[in-house]
Amino acid sequence: MTIALLLAALLAVACVVAVALPFLREPEPESDSLAELDDHERRRLELLEARDRALAALKELEFDHRTRTISDEDYRTLVGPLRREAAEALQALEHDGAVPSAKTAEGEGRPARRRTS
Repeated sequence: MTIALLLAALLAVACVVAVALPFLREPEPESDSLAELDDHERRRLELLEARDRALAALKELEFDHRTRTISDEDYRTLVGPLRREAAEALQALEHDGAVPSAKTAEGEGRPARRRTS
């Protein structure tokens, strides 16, 4: 009986190790794509980061305005440059072909935004 318990415990430990082993290993990347960026990809990544920063700042500004931690006057002063920065980054991304055009947005069932010039 003791030998059977010992073998069962040994088998349980072996099963746990076998199941956990893939999770304990550090995966080997096929390639480090961040180190292999060409100029176009690097520019696109910079534009995406600029867009994300501007949109995050706009979101935080909206939150601060809604919670009354920032006055209406300060909000009006700050929102324009942030919107301009976000729009410039989005236009640059669209120009580089990183953002889908209105035609592809319509094809996917999403309403396309009209641009007024």
